[in-house]
Amino acid sequence: MPAPLTTALLVYPFALLLCFLLYWAGSRRSYLRRRPTAPGDPALFDWHFFVPCRDEEAVVGTTVARLRADFPGADVWVIDDDSDDATGEIAAALAADDPRVHLVRRRRPDARTGKGAALNTAYERLGEFLPAGTDRSRVIVCVIDADGQLDPGALVPVSGPEALGDPETGGVQVSVRMRNAGERRPFPERGRAANALGRVLVRVQDMEFAVSNTGMQLLRNRTGSTGLGGNGQFTRLSALDRIATAERRPWQRGALLEDYELGLHMLLAGYRTTHVADAHVTQEALPSGRRLLAQRTRWAQGNLQCVRYASRIVSSRHIRGRGVMETLYTFVQPLAHLLTLALTVVILASPAVGAVRGDGVHEPEGLLVHWPVMVVLAVVSVTPFILWGPVYRRDHVPDASFLKSLVWGVALWLYAYHLFIVSARGFVRMLRGRNGWAKTRRNAEPLMVGPAARET
Repeated sequence: MPAPLTTALLVYPFALLLCFLLYWAGSRRSYLRRRPTAPGDPALFDWHFFVPCRDEEAVVGTTVARLRADFPGADVWVIDDDSDDATGEIAAALAADDPRVHLVRRRRPDARTGKGAALNTAYERLGEFLPAGTDRSRVIVCVIDADGQLDPGALVPVSGPEALGDPETGGVQVSVRMRNAGERRPFPERGRAANALGRVLVRVQDMEFAVSNTGMQLLRNRTGSTGLGGNGQFTRLSALDRIATAERRPWQRGALLEDYELGLHMLLAGYRTTHVADAHVTQEALPSGRRLLAQRTRWAQGNLQCVRYASRIVSSRHIRGRGVMETLYTFVQPLAHLLTLALTVVILASPAVGAVRGDGVHEPEGLLVHWPVMVVLAVVSVTPFILWGPVYRRDHVPDASFLKSLVWGVALWLYAYHLFIVSARGFVRMLRGRNGWAKTRRNAEPLMVGPAARET
């Protein structure tokens, strides 16, 4: 193997690991030193919940009923994206019985073009619904997934002076939790092994959002680059108006990560975004590896699509240097995963190629010389994930044993390798021009077969 390539193969992992450790340390410190969010007065705002639905008959009725019970002064807008099931009929019945429930119907060929397009339609309908002269800076839109359940007390911290109580704040994201994290049999019809794997997969998704992602978001609060998510996302209507004026619509057509992209537009428009860790929204984790990879491939591809904003982020007068660095680091992640995969192929293929050519018989021995370095890299790479385990246990599952929390940490480390798979799949989809959006099947939905059931 050429000396420059060998040097690059040794330096790159250290550089990548250093960036990861710095980001992890900042996230962990931000999480452990977080302070309670100051409360606000929800009565100062006019609340509207957007619930985008595509074939959601299994969950939409429960979600709307819960929102109306927990937030009786708010309006709920159910967006039926030309569902093939009874979603539209269920929503129509709810709207007929409750004047604060509104049905927004979309029809093909305009429908089923992505979540962002559905939200744009509801945004237009809301504008038509509001009386003339409405103070749109006091109108708040909250996006809730069709299976989402928002903390009944969420509006108090979201209204606070650190969040929407600050007129410069355009968007607020609350924490996300997995509602089925404690479920013993995610696959009732299957055996012990499948259920054991399903339980672990659900648990690490809850860990991912409850501590790891929350820590990243709290770090972003400090850098001024907080991202918005697709569930539990609060935005000021006047901020959406400003984005629509500049970009023609608040949510961009064809975006596979419309939530994060909206957050970027908020920052570019001069608004502040923030994360509130004292409120949460729950959703269902996916016990199926296949469905999880389909969902995360869409997210990875959406992240790659957002790289096109890099030059605007760097040149923006509204985003501070720390925010620029954090955003660029986020952009680089899937690209780093792709490069790591490529280098792994080179490392594995080089000895075989050398052996065939007759000049690389000592390549394996040469790589083994560096085994202490590899061990150090492995230990330092695993430890940050393991350390999230006890933190998660302390804050969310205090009845679990300390040993179990360490096992969960190891599982979180292994789980993180899915990022390499989905980054590669997302990149290949982009190369092939496949930018279509497909809903991930809910756990309560029956398994379907055929083209309509495919998750891409």
